[in-house]
Amino acid sequence: MAAATAAAGAAAAAAAVSLLACYLLLHRDGAKLPWVGPTTRSSRSSGRRTRRKGLVEAIGNTPLIRINSLSDATGCEILGKAEFLNPGGSVKDRVAVKIIEEALESGDLLCGGTVTEGSAGSTAISLAIVAPAYGCKCHVVIPDDAAIEKSQIIEALGATVERVRPVSITHRDHFVNIARRRALEANKSAAAQRESRYKETNGSAHVNTRIMHSKITASKGESNKALTNCSANSEIQYNGKCDHDSDSKGGFFADQFENMANYRAHYEWTGPEIWQQSKGTLHAFVAAAGTGGTIAGVSRYLKEKNTNIKCFLMDPPGSGLFNKVTRGVMYTKEEAEGKRLKNPFDTITEGIGINRVTKNFMMAELDGAYRGTDREAVEMSRFLLKNDGLFVGSSSAMNCVGAVRVAQDLGPGHTIVTILCDSGMRHLSKFFNDQYLANHGLTPTATGLEFLD
Repeated sequence: MAAATAAAGAAAAAAAVSLLACYLLLHRDGAKLPWVGPTTRSSRSSGRRTRRKGLVEAIGNTPLIRINSLSDATGCEILGKAEFLNPGGSVKDRVAVKIIEEALESGDLLCGGTVTEGSAGSTAISLAIVAPAYGCKCHVVIPDDAAIEKSQIIEALGATVERVRPVSITHRDHFVNIARRRALEANKSAAAQRESRYKETNGSAHVNTRIMHSKITASKGESNKALTNCSANSEIQYNGKCDHDSDSKGGFFADQFENMANYRAHYEWTGPEIWQQSKGTLHAFVAAAGTGGTIAGVSRYLKEKNTNIKCFLMDPPGSGLFNKVTRGVMYTKEEAEGKRLKNPFDTITEGIGINRVTKNFMMAELDGAYRGTDREAVEMSRFLLKNDGLFVGSSSAMNCVGAVRVAQDLGPGHTIVTILCDSGMRHLSKFFNDQYLANHGLTPTATGLEFLD
């Protein structure tokens, strides 16, 4: 079993190379693809992004593709934003860029510092890829029930990985809470090193801690000022010349669930791309939520452009967001967070579904919600692979289930957009493992879309 798992992880890592090649080819010929608009990004003022050199420039502007099989079956135009074509392989590349940029601009993160995050996989991979582009390091805490190939990829990218048992968010050892502590520990280490260096430089046996704190704060401010001054049009650009002296640069907790940079990445970036690429003709948008950043940013932007656009949540088993959107109450008093270790129902989907309302999700403007099942997600993933050649992960498959549900409710002639979050390459050991699915009674058997009847 261990050998099979390692092989799956190696296959996922190797396949990522071919995926990147495919991405570059698609972007080179992007103007010839359906639903792809101009490749230029809007200029940034007060945080708006602009093009830049290197890896970061390759993130975003993913094609909006027609999912032929689903469109033909429903009589609607069902379009998928192919976020799996980002360099890091998922929609989370956008979030990683926005979080790191804002942290550098504010001085909360120093060039050479460590970004910490608790993630089920995709955000961690994106941070591990993007952080070095800004001269930073990455430390990830991941639940040990996540697909093993995800942590293998993160480690291969040079990040530090901690795998921990899944527990409630109220538990001090929830993977998110551990990641927060790791950032605090890195900052304490940085302060201790600076204090020691200050003593050595000044020959003093006693140092006023308030003075040291002010010096550390000033150091961060000076670093931030230098970064801002050397940037064109307020851009953050890393020139490979970080001051990697003997001192620790401290840590920064990315906090993807509550950090509003997540929402802003999609409000300022993904949403405008969807609007431009669809030429403003879409009637509905549907997506699942984990942190809530994607559905919040995109829905709010689209609603501002056209209030008639309907936006819907697609929720997996065990998540409380469906009840929150449709009934206003996430769970009963007996189900209150902290009285259970995880979701009340097991789900094989990863990265979506949650039993609390995040700051990011609060920004969503939704007209309703749908609830999906693991079987629907599994069957949809195989249907898309067989009929469209789309090899998508569990969250993408669930989103496509949602797109068909919306199409069935709206009727033929409508245009519906969803997100293809990531590919199946990081889901080989679970979602695309025949034995794993058989053990959970989820072996796919459908020949068409009858599983949605």
